Amino acid sequence: MSSFLDLSQVAKSYGPAVIVEDFTLKIERGEFVSIIGHSGCGKSTVLSMIAGLTDITAGGIALSGKQVIDSGPDRGVVFQSPCLLPWLTALDNVLLGVDQVYYTATKKERRELAEYYLSLVGLGNSLHKRPGELSQGMRQRVGLARAFALSPKMLLLDEPFGMLDSLTRAELQDVLLEMWQRLKITALIITHDVDEALFLSDRVVCMTDGPAATIGDILDVKFPRPRSRAQLLEDPEYYRCREHLITFLEERSHLRPLRNHDLDLPPPLVRKPQEPASPLNRFQSNFTRWSGRKAAEA
Repeated sequence: MSSFLDLSQVAKSYGPAVIVEDFTLKIERGEFVSIIGHSGCGKSTVLSMIAGLTDITAGGIALSGKQVIDSGPDRGVVFQSPCLLPWLTALDNVLLGVDQVYYTATKKERRELAEYYLSLVGLGNSLHKRPGELSQGMRQRVGLARAFALSPKMLLLDEPFGMLDSLTRAELQDVLLEMWQRLKITALIITHDVDEALFLSDRVVCMTDGPAATIGDILDVKFPRPRSRAQLLEDPEYYRCREHLITFLEERSHLRPLRNHDLDLPPPLVRKPQEPASPLNRFQSNFTRWSGRKAAEA
């Protein structure tokens, strides 16, 4: 049985520069997965290939049994910057995608859908505000509402809270988890934050350093859901998992996992060629064998 999202030996190169190589990962339906790694290792490149925004050089990506060739509304993407059109209101920015995906619905139905998702992220009273009138956190809430409103098969998040202060980041993490649990959507997030990865995810995928970055480790996160930060901070397992991820980033991220064809086998034994014996050595050897035979006959 195939996984919901299947990446098989995916690679991305720009000319001679290999960015990602042999990236193989399976994600199940409804799972929440994080990818962590150092800056420049290719995390966002992987997400961009899944989103269909970047062509793959080798390998294959399948979502729900269908090969990913280009972008589409079955994948909702939230970037680090929400990329809102400044002359449109929050409602109109969400309606841009809703109108394209639900073109058979009435105008009233599309508007109600956009309003519903904006209310879910806490912007029910800011529908008619333009991005310039919203804080950075509020603009990112619009980005979340826009992605969820498309009812995508998969949600892709590229460091969506990286530009926010710690308090706003925690608030939006809670908003994201609440919506994810409500809609049972499959999600993949790129993050530099170990604590964010542990709080949100079912699994954390650790990428090696580039060039030719790949998966170096995968950590299963088994904390029960729904999750509470206070409960996690009281759980010794949380600190074990945190130490595991930090140790990878600090000590093991530069190591590539061994594959079958990378295994260093011991070199075959080679018999050292013997040098030709000198006449004296041949005489001594023959004399020793002759002496041994005579002693045995006696």
